[in-house]
Amino acid sequence: MFWRGVWGYLPANIVQGVVGFLAIVIFTRVLSPADFGRYALAFSVMTLAHVAVFSWLEAAMARFWAAEQTAEGLARHFASLYRTAFRLGLVFLPVAAVLIALWPMDMAFRIAVAVGVGGIPVRCFAKLAMERFRAAGEVGRAARIDMITAIGGLAIGVAVALAGAGGSAPLIGLMLAPLLTLPFILPDELKQGRGARVDRTRLRTYAVYGYPIAASLALAVVLSSTDRFLLAAFMNEAAVGAYHAGYSLANRTLDVLFIWLGAAGTPALVMALERGGGERLQTAAREQASTFLLIGLPAAAGVALVAGPLTEVMIGEDLRRVAASITPWIALSALLSGLTTYYFHQAFTLGRRTGLLLAAMAVPALANIVLNLLLIPGHGVMGAAWSTAISFGLGLIASIAIGRRVLVMPVPWETLARCGLATAAMALAVPALPRLGGLVELMLQATVGALVYAVVALTLNAAGVRDVAGRLLATARTRRALS
Repeated sequence: MFWRGVWGYLPANIVQGVVGFLAIVIFTRVLSPADFGRYALAFSVMTLAHVAVFSWLEAAMARFWAAEQTAEGLARHFASLYRTAFRLGLVFLPVAAVLIALWPMDMAFRIAVAVGVGGIPVRCFAKLAMERFRAAGEVGRAARIDMITAIGGLAIGVAVALAGAGGSAPLIGLMLAPLLTLPFILPDELKQGRGARVDRTRLRTYAVYGYPIAASLALAVVLSSTDRFLLAAFMNEAAVGAYHAGYSLANRTLDVLFIWLGAAGTPALVMALERGGGERLQTAAREQASTFLLIGLPAAAGVALVAGPLTEVMIGEDLRRVAASITPWIALSALLSGLTTYYFHQAFTLGRRTGLLLAAMAVPALANIVLNLLLIPGHGVMGAAWSTAISFGLGLIASIAIGRRVLVMPVPWETLARCGLATAAMALAVPALPRLGGLVELMLQATVGALVYAVVALTLNAAGVRDVAGRLLATARTRRALS
């Protein structure tokens, strides 16, 4: 199931990656540094509000679908989640409107926050459907919704940005794109719960499981956004814009990879545990961890190595210099975050001990606040980047240590060593290349780095990649022979 998901979600994640990079390229040029900073801050507010109110429902859909064995149970599952989401939305929107009206802020920021927060219920319904598709192994449907939402969000956001919507523009796209998909997915989803009532016992189970996840996600938002608010407090919104540009570029590259692997990996681990037990889970987990390292380690190192030409190509001139300086540190942070969130945190969700997940996330969140308060006043944007990297490192250590009390997630040390050697070879080769500037330098460094890593990884058979390549070649030869 894991590899079927990996290949099935590949087109969607290519689209996500392209859209993410285009968003950085376009919005860092179309929006002023201050408007880009307002967007970054409003996006953080929006994300925090979403996870605080709705994410527990999405987590329950992802975790409990596979455990349902009867039509009656599935109907109650759907009815409980979708009707509760609708009722929460009816309460959430007016309360949010009052809070936004009372919050003292300039009008441009107020509008951006209102747009972002107003689209949250719509995104929740779309997310519930996508989590159900993923849990059921309906890879094609989940991937299509993901691609439509990503492309539509960018297109709408760019259009309204060119019309002068300022920092609200990207958030308008994020609000309207999921709304356009709901007529095509929501009727069938609601039909699944027809005739069933909201099951309060189920909801209590879902809340006990999901609220700690939501709280941990809220801490993750704090971990990833405290720096922006403190930069705004100690410096200005333009500094936030420059920091967010570099952060988005480096983090987005790694995040797309981990979301891709996680979209396939999480349902596969749940299915392995529910239908194969602990032994099958350990086998599946070791395979996933090896794949994460094989892809994630060189990706993070590659982003750090090409930071100069990458920011020159991708980011507007006003934000470029600062973004390049923090990109290597954010690449490291994104690697640590991805391994923590999409692999080691599975111990808590699989073991249904999500309260301990909250404890694990509290460590880096609190560390991030303290470190930012200490480092930003003296070191500005670079201090925020250092704080982020250190905090995610502490988070990884805390998650491994606490997670072992619930479920031991295997660490493939041999794969780590071999992938590390291949990455080191790449890190030696890329700096030796000539400095040509711009897109030419970026393409040269990326191509040589990828080739060096691939050759060394194949030679060392890192994560069994040579064995996999051999099987794929044998399959291709067989198909050619049969045709």
